[in-house]
Amino acid sequence: MEKDGELLDLKDAQKKSTDYFQDFDAICYGGWAMAGNLVKGKWFLEKAVNWKDKRLSMFCVGGSPNDNPDVDIFLQNAITEEQKKYIKVFYCQGGFNYEKMKTPSRLAMKMFVSALRNKKDATEKEKAMAEKMASSYDISDVKYIEPIVAYLGEKDNVAFALTDEKKK
Repeated sequence: MEKDGELLDLKDAQKKSTDYFQDFDAICYGGWAMAGNLVKGKWFLEKAVNWKDKRLSMFCVGGSPNDNPDVDIFLQNAITEEQKKYIKVFYCQGGFNYEKMKTPSRLAMKMFVSALRNKKDATEKEKAMAEKMASSYDISDVKYIEPIVAYLGEKDNVAFALTDEKKK
């Protein structure tokens, strides 16, 4: 059976009326993780209250490996207990590409790395993180979307709203 669906940039999704999403069985928001937040997820969370009859999910890509304990903490805090009743959140390890980052983000990351490197009582974990984040790296793999696909795969008509900065 062929599945239907639509992939929208977040800017385009934000312009759609509430009725536009009515016929979708599932809606998934995708963004990136930064400083413990799922960037630009507010739009989806505000709309999701009216989509409780659908299969809802959010995912983000970040620079930490999936097995980093901080990822579990992030996932626990990404949405409220009430939202967890109708939204499932996923994390996909990705990496950093400093060359494609906008200047403010690149500067913030470099300042963070510098602060970690200069921290007097830095843990081994913090030292390793600073070294990893000092330059661009890619730890992404298509296998990290498999849980999202499995979760949404039970539905026939899926809408994906992705942030417009997918290139990070």
